[in-house]
Amino acid sequence: MTSIARTAARLLLGVAMIGAGVAHLTVQRQEFQAQVPSWFPIDEDLTVLGSGIVEIGLGVAFVALPGRQRLIGGLLAAFFVVIFPGNVAQYVEGVDAFGLDTDSKRLIRLFFQPLLVVWALFGGGWLRRSRDD
Repeated sequence: MTSIARTAARLLLGVAMIGAGVAHLTVQRQEFQAQVPSWFPIDEDLTVLGSGIVEIGLGVAFVALPGRQRLIGGLLAAFFVVIFPGNVAQYVEGVDAFGLDTDSKRLIRLFFQPLLVVWALFGGGWLRRSRDD
């Protein structure tokens, strides 16, 4: 049963990452630009395009390469950690994006990033009780 849940988690997160990456490159590009911290030294649009491409690549790999799920799950978890300062900056700087138009909403969002890390690790098989499950 755990392997079914892990497979479902991997596929769902992979598809979500592909969707988020495509949104970075198309319809939500400006929303994502608003989340790039003011202190980040790379152009906002270039940052959004680059992160969108990374998200698509990781999402496709998570879906299409189940034999590499552990590596890709670890990379996804690391990616979520790397982009977390952007979420913190959105809260600290009071930037409205994606309907996060109050400090309370922006603060609550911060608690979802660790869940994405756990989701990626679970889907990647990092959180198994034994090698055989």
